[in-house]
Amino acid sequence: MKYFLGALKKFADFNGRARRKEYWMFVLFYLIIYIALNIIDSLLGTMFISLIFILVMLIPSISIATRRLHDTSRSGWWQLLSLIPIVGGIVLIVFLAQDSHAENSFGPNPKQA
Repeated sequence: MKYFLGALKKFADFNGRARRKEYWMFVLFYLIIYIALNIIDSLLGTMFISLIFILVMLIPSISIATRRLHDTSRSGWWQLLSLIPIVGGIVLIVFLAQDSHAENSFGPNPKQA
């Protein structure tokens, strides 16, 4: 949970790097909360709660993905690959799952800090 809250604290920080564990733990908690809110929405017969959650989490999701791509020596603009049907999302997942690189133009390696 500390990774999810840490990402929320840095919700608009597009600089720096995020470790692989930090990114995937954020994604895990995001999905767990989203599924729980979806269940609540279906019980209430609305879709507003999960929609509000998605909108609130949009900027933090983009920022942590940008920092994760920085960790693999890529610009955050690579997230636009997800706009390409099927192949773009797969390539982006591969990029996000790659290991950290040594110190690069985006900062020191967070594994060594």
